[in-house]
Amino acid sequence: MTKAPLRVAVTGAAGQIGYALLPRIAAGEMFGPDQPVILQLIEIPLDKAMAALSGVAMELEDCAFPLLRDMVLTSDPKEGFRDANWALLVGSKPRGPGMERGDLIRENGPIFTGQGKAINDHGASDVRVAVVGNPCNTNCLIAMHSAPDVPDERFSAMTRLDQNRAQNQLAKRAKVAVSEVKNTLIWGNHSATQVPDFYNTTIGGRSAAEVIGDEAWLQGDFISTVQKRGAAIIEARGASSAASAANGLIDHVRDLATATPEGEWRSVCVKSDGSYQVPEGLISSFPVRADGAGGWQIVQGLETNAFLTEKIAASAKELVEERDTVKDLLG
Repeated sequence: MTKAPLRVAVTGAAGQIGYALLPRIAAGEMFGPDQPVILQLIEIPLDKAMAALSGVAMELEDCAFPLLRDMVLTSDPKEGFRDANWALLVGSKPRGPGMERGDLIRENGPIFTGQGKAINDHGASDVRVAVVGNPCNTNCLIAMHSAPDVPDERFSAMTRLDQNRAQNQLAKRAKVAVSEVKNTLIWGNHSATQVPDFYNTTIGGRSAAEVIGDEAWLQGDFISTVQKRGAAIIEARGASSAASAANGLIDHVRDLATATPEGEWRSVCVKSDGSYQVPEGLISSFPVRADGAGGWQIVQGLETNAFLTEKIAASAKELVEERDTVKDLLG
């Protein structure tokens, strides 16, 4: 029996991440090889952006994807999010020269307020939201507060790219295949304060810290490399991460839409319930398990030693500061 198409709304659809992302959704990598999709592509209301979006749509047509049943091209969030089952909020205003992080948060806040309201009023009854546009944790918080009719657990932000970065760094250091590294974990904010956790990661079934045996590297270069990888990529290629961000989003949605293998977890930014002393209500990265039916839970009982506890608290403090910056947008 043929499945009904999923409606997938994507903001910033003509941008670099969108260009890398859309063919992979249409090919079935996000929702599976038997799930048809309708792509609802949203761009800013500028002639240049809409022209670029038209070109992206032409390329998607030329790929003749069997699963791609239709496309909607629009600059109107109401139309773009109408009946959407998934809303992928990729687009956001980038940081300009001399702009502080707080300035960026204030600039993006109204964008995500409007998108949250449009999702609330026009999305499908089962709509789920994944935020990529930075600062994604706080943008997700704003969108969530702007959509009071959508359950909070339907909102998430992405640290799956950071998880993938950490997993690869550990595999390289241990000289093993990436598949040998399990339960790589990111705590906190998707920022330079994020906490890549090597204590709860395993390599070949053993603690990554034990396998690598170099605490100085793990606490130093490993963490800083993951935290600063985005900046390093900008320095190297003159543009921010696109293909790897798109890949991370594919993984992120698939992680939430399918059941997590027994004994494993994934890094997902979700609303804190106070676990691991992260203040309740913040959107923070945790170890998460999904049930494959739309539900998820934060994995409890992981060991957090003094080093991890201090780092997680610092990242949570940054999230509190970001929340306070936009408190007037949170109702």
